[in-house]
Amino acid sequence: MKDKVTAVILAAGQGKRMNMPVAKQFLMLEDKPVLFYSLKAFEDSHVDEVILVCGQGQIDYCAHNIIEPYGLKKVVRIIEGGKERYDSVIHALRAIDNTDYVLIHDGARPFASFALINEVIDVVKESKACIVAAPLKDTIKIVDEDGWIRETPDRALMWSAQTPQAFEYSSIRSAYELLYDQKESERKKVTDDAMVYELYIDLPVRIVKGNYYNIKLTTPEDLVFAQVIYDRISKQ
Repeated sequence: MKDKVTAVILAAGQGKRMNMPVAKQFLMLEDKPVLFYSLKAFEDSHVDEVILVCGQGQIDYCAHNIIEPYGLKKVVRIIEGGKERYDSVIHALRAIDNTDYVLIHDGARPFASFALINEVIDVVKESKACIVAAPLKDTIKIVDEDGWIRETPDRALMWSAQTPQAFEYSSIRSAYELLYDQKESERKKVTDDAMVYELYIDLPVRIVKGNYYNIKLTTPEDLVFAQVIYDRISKQ
């Protein structure tokens, strides 16, 4: 029997660092919202269904302005997220009825290709947990609270985590439930899904090599980069 694969697309962030009146996932890139490109990649991939997590009061907007107009058939549910990213993830995990594997992706990361998504699906079925990441190009400094350099780690061992991040569903669901048994101060230390898995499942997570196009739109400068990436990709 074929394994079922569910994608969770996180689009509940307010994007305060973008300093725009519109949430970053709804900003227009060419003539379509940023969120469309993330959803379209998963629509074209081997995932079986998509759960879209949006902000409070945005379910109808997403349905009538993104899902329906662009014919995105794999989106089976749209739910509201929570205050923090980890709140949105656990809401989505609890909303999934039955699946074998789950891919978690940032809705403001529009350039993950369907080919990369398919590779992630293949790897997670072999390894139970994997994330997309890219080798760091810059030298990293570990700095103390007074601004003094304390360590320069080996750059060859440093990777920049991206999404999608993929896991065996039962394991990542268990990990997030354990996270929610912790104090809020402990939950706030979590920065991505792999960190939750590492903390509470204590099994290895495999890297799938991504690329430098797979950026997350966070600040106004990223919109400039996104346009350049879009123009380059569209000419390929």
